[in-house]
Amino acid sequence: MQTMTTIQTTERLNDVARWRAVLGRDRSADGLFVYAVHSTGVYCRPSCPSRRPRRERVDFFETAADARAAGFRACKRCGPDAGGAIDPWVDKVRRATVYLANVDGHPSLATLAARLGGSPYHLQRNFKRLVGLTPREYADACRLRVVKRRLRQGSDVTGAMFDAGYGSSSRFYERAAPKLGMSPMQYRRGGAGVKVSYAVVDSPLGRLLVAATERGVCSIAMGTSDADLVRSLRHEYPSAAIASDAAGLAQWTAAIVAHLEGRRPRLDLPLDIQATAFQWQVWQALTEIPYGETRTYTDVARAIGKPRAVRAVARACATNPVALAIPCHRVVPAAGGVGGYRWGAARKKKILGREGQEGRERQERQEGQEGRERQEGQERREGPERREGKEAQDRCN
Repeated sequence: MQTMTTIQTTERLNDVARWRAVLGRDRSADGLFVYAVHSTGVYCRPSCPSRRPRRERVDFFETAADARAAGFRACKRCGPDAGGAIDPWVDKVRRATVYLANVDGHPSLATLAARLGGSPYHLQRNFKRLVGLTPREYADACRLRVVKRRLRQGSDVTGAMFDAGYGSSSRFYERAAPKLGMSPMQYRRGGAGVKVSYAVVDSPLGRLLVAATERGVCSIAMGTSDADLVRSLRHEYPSAAIASDAAGLAQWTAAIVAHLEGRRPRLDLPLDIQATAFQWQVWQALTEIPYGETRTYTDVARAIGKPRAVRAVARACATNPVALAIPCHRVVPAAGGVGGYRWGAARKKKILGREGQEGRERQERQEGQEGRERQEGQERREGPERREGKEAQDRCN
């Protein structure tokens, strides 16, 4: 795996993101730039359905006018000069979001498509492209928002469940309850009765606090003072019963410290955190950034299908309650540098430096192993030929 350096120039990062959009035929990138192909002399939209060219034959331009000035002509297939073309799915998806936010129950994709016009396949594809979520995920987020509002208003759990459109308690506890971060009744009481255990240990980045409920890890924080870390935890969970439990959390704290030391690249922990649908979407994208690599906030925004939501992505990174488990430290500014970090830019720089070094060493080991395997294979293939040649030489002598 090719490792990206921690700090890169804006131009390089933009080109990486643009090429990724071209490879994915990302329609949300249309209008942001065009790409030109030297072998054909044409420039295209990122979503052009034509065969993908080789990377070394491609140049990127901010506008179609820039591409024309460089001597390229417009592609007749995707029409990159027709910048004012209206996407027919924008209005359909807008109506779909309004319908899903107000309908009782959970309409099927086929029902929704019949109501709006178009096939279920194209509705699913274009809804995800424009909203960043599938229709079902969007509907679940809307119903969860209603449940939270009803519970905060003092409604009983059953009433909140049916008011939100859940047809049965099994569906509610399967899809919504886990995202509350606690039981519905505990959420209704503001977190009262929730038991949170914590441990504070030494790490390569200073003192490390790990906290968990019975469902999983709910907080990972770094600092210099144990008292400040515990005070922040109590502020985050003011109604919970919080107690130290170093022995009970020893396995998880050891795994996190090993991760920081580079001995455990992948960190898989059960999590118990609350988030909006958008936050979950961003945090899921962060977990897909390979160890030893970085992405810009723009890269992440495009990866979730919302290229203009760069600031919202940055806020989602800043509100990540579980450092390292959700690797928000792997997101850096397009202008270079490591950027801000909830637990300090110096820690972020140290983490990225360690991960980058480990990633490069792992790649070198892998390449060395592959080289040895190729050499051994070649020697095995050449073995019989060498023996036959030696036997022929012996006969001549």
